[in-house]
Amino acid sequence: MKKVFYYMSFLFAFTQMQAQKDFQGMAVYESKTQAPKFEGMRGNRDITPEMQKSMEERMKKMLEKTFILNFDKSASIYKEEEKLESPGQQGGFRVMVSSMMGGGGTFYKDVKTKSYTVDKEFMGKEFLVVDSLPKLNWKLEQETKQIGGYNCYKATAVKEPSKTDFRNFRPKKTDDKKDEAKKTSGETKTNFSDNFELPKEVVVTAWYTPEIPVNQGPENYWGLPGLILEINDGSTTILCSKVVLNAKDKVDIKPSKKGKVVTQKDYDETVVKKMEEFRDMNGGRARSAAPVMMGR
Repeated sequence: MKKVFYYMSFLFAFTQMQAQKDFQGMAVYESKTQAPKFEGMRGNRDITPEMQKSMEERMKKMLEKTFILNFDKSASIYKEEEKLESPGQQGGFRVMVSSMMGGGGTFYKDVKTKSYTVDKEFMGKEFLVVDSLPKLNWKLEQETKQIGGYNCYKATAVKEPSKTDFRNFRPKKTDDKKDEAKKTSGETKTNFSDNFELPKEVVVTAWYTPEIPVNQGPENYWGLPGLILEINDGSTTILCSKVVLNAKDKVDIKPSKKGKVVTQKDYDETVVKKMEEFRDMNGGRARSAAPVMMGR
């Protein structure tokens, strides 16, 4: 009887270990970012109200994306869902803009080694960003809600915004008196970059479910006792719309290997430098920069 008991115990332990090893899940996320209002362009005679409205609508559409997160117990890959491009969307430049808005490439996270790898394309060059996962000091709250049938708990954290993620920029508050003074003095040109500012810090609100006990989430978010099903940083909301656990077809969860290997700091410095060169080349004017940012 003892031999049978030990055999059954070993078999149960082996089955549990194998189940954990083979465990895999998939989550679909819908990402929406509040489109900026180009109020600072009101003084520019080259930008009509119709053009301004069109640019805001195109920006809103570009900021609505669908992502797929495939994960196991220790690693995950997060990638934008592939869609057919409409004619005239200028794929190359759209890839660059997408990269600056949280998309572009495959984001691989390994929570055991606390590292990540993401391939990015910028200005026609391919980069492979390899770095340590950001450590957020999550504050676990008591507030709960349901997302897709899962019981979720609230957690909050404060982080430093990235200079290379366009979603982090906020429209500056306009001064109607100054705008009127510019019109009166004949100053009709508006510096596009002057319309936005980068906040010193961003408050992140996450909703995670212990019912899926993996230390994962969308983008570079992680570090909570359960899968993160919703993230909000004030302007961007990423919400899980579907979860599939242990599907028959498995996915290879591994990092990309294409591109020049750089750290996140090196990549950010490269992007900022190139964007400053681009701004200087175009005079920083709204009439030059705005159509380009809209993908025109």
